Amino acid sequence: MSTKAHEMASKQRNISIAEFFEKNRHLLGFDNKRKALMTTIKEAVDNSLDACEEAHILPEIQVEIIDLGNDRFRVIVEDNGPGIVKAQIPKIFAKLLYGSKFHRLKMSRGQQGIGISASVLYSQLTTGKPAKIISKISPNEPAHYYELQIDTTTNKPKILKEDIREWDIQHGTRIEFDLEGSYNKGKQSVDEYIRETAIVNPHVTLVYTNPKADQIILARAIDKLPPDPKEIKPHPRGIELGILMKMLQATNTRTLKSFFQEEFSRVGAKSAQEVCDQSGILSKAFPKRISREQAERIFEAIKKVKFLSPPTDCVVPIGEIALIKGLKKEINAEFFTSVSRNPSVYRGNPFIVEIGLAYGGDLSGDTPAEILRFANRVPLLYQQGACSITDSIVKTKWKSYGLQQSQRSLPVGPLVILIHVASVWVPFTSEAKEALAHYPEIISEIKLALQEAGRKLSYYVRKKKSVKDELKKRSLIEKYIPHLATALQEILKFPDLEKQNLENNLGEILETKRGTIEQIEQENKEYDKELALLGRESKEKQEKKIEEKKLESSTTLSDFE
Repeated sequence: MSTKAHEMASKQRNISIAEFFEKNRHLLGFDNKRKALMTTIKEAVDNSLDACEEAHILPEIQVEIIDLGNDRFRVIVEDNGPGIVKAQIPKIFAKLLYGSKFHRLKMSRGQQGIGISASVLYSQLTTGKPAKIISKISPNEPAHYYELQIDTTTNKPKILKEDIREWDIQHGTRIEFDLEGSYNKGKQSVDEYIRETAIVNPHVTLVYTNPKADQIILARAIDKLPPDPKEIKPHPRGIELGILMKMLQATNTRTLKSFFQEEFSRVGAKSAQEVCDQSGILSKAFPKRISREQAERIFEAIKKVKFLSPPTDCVVPIGEIALIKGLKKEINAEFFTSVSRNPSVYRGNPFIVEIGLAYGGDLSGDTPAEILRFANRVPLLYQQGACSITDSIVKTKWKSYGLQQSQRSLPVGPLVILIHVASVWVPFTSEAKEALAHYPEIISEIKLALQEAGRKLSYYVRKKKSVKDELKKRSLIEKYIPHLATALQEILKFPDLEKQNLENNLGEILETKRGTIEQIEQENKEYDKELALLGRESKEKQEKKIEEKKLESSTTLSDFE
């Protein structure tokens, strides 16, 4: 007789990861049409950038969006990267959780092997059409063409068409999707993603054609690739008990001591021996035979041993100079500054925080500061309020740096705040990679970087005010020079011809006592543009005017005595 338990058991079956995300695509950033269009392009561009940089090729990426009508768009992304070998093309684009980046500790844009295949899945769900991929790895090799979909039941590629094509390029990859979407301009648009990508990747050339057929070329600002980050092994401080047990079973080392030396970074013979001594387990013990109780003793011993910090060459910052060049390329401001903090660690993972500020110029002074958030050079356009980056900005006291700020809010003023967090493993709050988790170590580093950049901004704002005040005082004095010259003429009984000389000499006294405009500019070299904005004569005109005064003047200062 069949029981209820047997009936319930007959309904249970395995669920593939593709089936899961087929029903939960919002977890990957495809929860509405506008966001889906941006996410699709983001995943394709991120893959292209990673591939180009890993192959040491200066990236040149073309992005095109074609409006097909009825909320359907064709997205085409083409790069000049190294290409993909034939056997890997179906798996990379049509198998979720397939990639080379998940198991390595090294800074990269992609981490989970989900992004581009999730875009293919969304495309086939909304239009039923396959993704079209063509890739070429060498001028001497043919270009391989595929039309792919994902078999969601098995999470395996479904090859609808395979061919060899003529493609007149040296190497690269091109992918084409048809999908449901919505195109709008604004802060969370494809346009904004392209703009921010150009800012934080100044070594990239982007050619972007929007659905209106307007083409925008964002040329690279620097011709140098960022250094290649090095892959590292896990650090003992960053592992959990379950991971430690898994590593003990998977290792090929023969002793516990050699296990720590070979499977972890920054563990030498002395610290490995100390872990063994603290746990009370022989250093010659065979790792695969370590029991759960022994593993827990080892785990507790790790907390008591001092290890060197993890190596930091696995994380590559943008750099202060490149960051400013990227900002200047896309933002019209009058003052730029940047800060790159020294590497720090959370849960054994190295990370670096970088800050860029742009102030004044064409930026609005009556609205909250514009926030540009990045993780491993990737723009984060959504969930700003749930991100630790935003939280760190809000908790910084911007009034100390010359800006207005209400309690628990963003500063108000003509300011753009760029924050970049680079790590071997970025702690995103979800698979959609839209916000950073609130780790105290990361928040602390962001706040320290903001304070350092804020001090530079404060110095500029104070100097700008002092220059403005000085110009105001000088203009008032200059206003009364003609009247003073007339009075002196009457007192000293000078003829009318000497009035101009009196004015010239009074001007020279002003320059002597208050300093010339050129002296002010020398002391404040970064503020020449502010002088121009205030309507003052340029440095060259000032020099010419002073020379003319000297030539015209025949009266010396002693003549006034």
